[in-house]
Amino acid sequence: MTANGMGPVLQLDSVTRIYPGQPPVAALRGVSFSVGVGEFAAIVGPSGSGKTTLLHLMGTLDEPTTGTVRLTGTELTALGDREVAFLRATRIGFVFQQFFLAEHQSVLDNVADGLLYAGIPHAERRRRAMDALAVVGLAARGDARPTQLSGGQRQRVAIARALAGEPAIILADEPTGKLDQATGQSILALLHALNQRGATIVLITHDRGIACRIPRRIEMLDGRIVADTSIVRLAEQP
Repeated sequence: MTANGMGPVLQLDSVTRIYPGQPPVAALRGVSFSVGVGEFAAIVGPSGSGKTTLLHLMGTLDEPTTGTVRLTGTELTALGDREVAFLRATRIGFVFQQFFLAEHQSVLDNVADGLLYAGIPHAERRRRAMDALAVVGLAARGDARPTQLSGGQRQRVAIARALAGEPAIILADEPTGKLDQATGQSILALLHALNQRGATIVLITHDRGIACRIPRRIEMLDGRIVADTSIVRLAEQP
């Protein structure tokens, strides 16, 4: 059971990630935590703390050296490559700092094409894409190209692409990192609004100011979790 009293969408148990070398590099050292349905958590730490490695494991882009990662109750190491790829396509929505939009395609196609690997028919992909663009306030810009949009609008397209798959969890990697402060604040406000609608979100950031605005803060240092604000709040309850 997680801090909010609901079952876990994501669960890591005693996870390590060691990269070979002389000497080997221990990027993660016994990381354990769960994220429940509807939680909004920030994973915060300085460069080299293990945030990116952790993101890769949570997003099924890498495997732990030891320990287990479970997504909606499924242990990832028990799956084959195709099963992992399908799980990634259907249960995880990614939002990256760099947007990763195809500039030669329309905004609508950028969002709809994020559903290709989920095996969703063409008409349904476009319907979901339009619905997702409406949620982020860009319903009227479906025919535009990414080059015609501001940085904040591009990130909203990226968020719409993540939402369109109706994922169990959204993983946002430094989503305000390429934006000015005011635009970044608007993206954070959108993420908060999506969380209020029920989205489960984990945001990766080095910025403690951003992390402090998010309901749960998991702090990392040298590959370990050194603080988890939800655990602290529970310990303080009478």
